[in-house]
Amino acid sequence: MISRIDLRGRTLSRRELLAELPRAEVDVEHAGAAVAPILDDVRTRGAAALRDLAERFDGVRPALLRVPAQTLQDAVAELEPTVRAALEETILRVRRVHAAQRPTDFTVDVAPGAQVRQRWVPVRRVGLYVPGGLAVYPSSVIMNVVAAQEAGVGSLAVASPPQRDRGGLPDVTVLATCALLGVDEVYAVGGAQAVAMFAYGAAGQTDEDGATLCEPVDVVTGPGNVYVAAAKRLVRGVVGIDSEAGPTEIAVLADETADPVHVAADLISQAEHDPLAASVLVTPSVELAGAVEAKLVDLAATTLHRARVATALGGTQSAIVLVDDLDAGLAVVDAYGAEHLEIQARGAAELAERVTSAGAIFVGPYSPVSLGDYMAGSNHVLPTGGCAHFTSGLGVHSFVRAVQVIEYDADALATVADRIVALADAEGLPAHGDAVRARF
Repeated sequence: MISRIDLRGRTLSRRELLAELPRAEVDVEHAGAAVAPILDDVRTRGAAALRDLAERFDGVRPALLRVPAQTLQDAVAELEPTVRAALEETILRVRRVHAAQRPTDFTVDVAPGAQVRQRWVPVRRVGLYVPGGLAVYPSSVIMNVVAAQEAGVGSLAVASPPQRDRGGLPDVTVLATCALLGVDEVYAVGGAQAVAMFAYGAAGQTDEDGATLCEPVDVVTGPGNVYVAAAKRLVRGVVGIDSEAGPTEIAVLADETADPVHVAADLISQAEHDPLAASVLVTPSVELAGAVEAKLVDLAATTLHRARVATALGGTQSAIVLVDDLDAGLAVVDAYGAEHLEIQARGAAELAERVTSAGAIFVGPYSPVSLGDYMAGSNHVLPTGGCAHFTSGLGVHSFVRAVQVIEYDADALATVADRIVALADAEGLPAHGDAVRARF
């Protein structure tokens, strides 16, 4: 069901190690060729294109692209009490963590009369995408919306695909979650066309749409399939994006003390997302590897999405990687840069402190990835495909900008005037120096 990669007794360079590690094959560039005409169509025809594309891709033609406010409130009334309680607890915990992420302004007195201040300013408006294909994700609504709200963003819009069995409305739990968070601008728009709508805005088609269905945003965030990732790549520069999120992935670093049932269950929990999802176990224990292989067979046979899980576990992106020891295992997981990294080993907390590349780290046997997906308080929108080497998961920082404010008085500028002129002349830009001389 899952392959093995044996790295024991081998000394590999970083380049060689990266070549050995499993990784999903996601052709974003190829998807971009299919997505580009969609972006152009939405930019040109607005709501008319969105309806045509919904009919083509979602099998339904929404009469109302913007979900009515009353429909959002009705969705809350439809929630099962246990689900509502879970959503409200998740909101509370995620908000508590993200409130602590707010960066602070600072002022530096560089010299007498010379001051540089830095302010953190939220973006004006964001578009938050919530997938709705193989599964629906009210939890992603919370992760995106709470981070933006805690950053102080004033205008939030959410888009999620129209569902054929709901007459063109998005999933009811997604709508209810928007209402619980106080978001009243929600669109029944999915896929690449939602990214285009956010990036370029969309003219209306019907009286209900109005002259403008949706105003453009400054930042687009949220996970999606390869076509959503391709669309985000193509609009980057027109708007900011969080990342080109690919299929989900989990890596588990474990030794012989780990419970094979826990490890197998956690690998399956991510495999059920997508046939391209990656599940990787890194261990120095041959005994654990064998036990996990056996449990994967048993557990996968009884899970709801068994066909999807079997495909993901059997794909080239998933493997059990055997290493000489935990130090070698750390080198492997750092090279891999997993979206989710679990550490189920002796001294797990100390090992976690040594990790340098991971979207989020889950320490010990009672911190499974499922906890982070829902109710840990952390954000589950995380970098995939090795992007954890250079970027972070979604958070307050995704929606704010640092603005530097410079204020010098005459004496402070005079003190450095000759040196500014010297540097300007050295760079062949004498007008820069003249702009300083003109003041004295």
